[in-house]
Amino acid sequence: MRRLGALTLVIALTMAPAGAGAASHHRLLPQTTRPFTGRSLTVRVRELWHAIRTNDVAQAGALFFPLSAYDQLKAVYNPTADFRDRLWAFYLLDLAAYHSATVDAGSFIGDRVNLANMSWIPPGACENRIGYWHLPGVRLLYHEGGTVRSVGIFSFISWRGVWYVVHLGPNPRPANVGTVDAPALGAGVPGGGGC
Repeated sequence: MRRLGALTLVIALTMAPAGAGAASHHRLLPQTTRPFTGRSLTVRVRELWHAIRTNDVAQAGALFFPLSAYDQLKAVYNPTADFRDRLWAFYLLDLAAYHSATVDAGSFIGDRVNLANMSWIPPGACENRIGYWHLPGVRLLYHEGGTVRSVGIFSFISWRGVWYVVHLGPNPRPANVGTVDAPALGAGVPGGGGC
């Protein structure tokens, strides 16, 4: 894993995500709407892979849980600060770590998802005011030197039927550094826990 310099860390902690809100055609859906899966999820995962491989913060930001939604969802003292100082900051650090870990990757194979792991997190759970759909442990599969490898996406959550990354790397984590979730030789096992 590549170590980030002090300047990179400062930039990571002060930038705002590019994706400020859900797509306009989803804004009117109720939050209880079961999220789209199949091709819709696969397209978002493929876009995330491209953002990781190119270290494209703008593209990665469009796939990240929107601040406007987080402000409504989270029941903490200052959700905006929590979003900026914890969620977004870790996402940027993780994006750089995933980019470094896959720098020698060849072609993207696809994703591995177990939809049986998808669950409704009710209001009041996990310090949240409203409920949401949660999908842990989606796997990104790729070739590297003729070998299949994979990494995990720790947690997707849904906002009005659309999946967004909320934790790319593990949550919680042992140290405040960019961390790749469950890298594996082979396809790995989708799943996990958390909120």
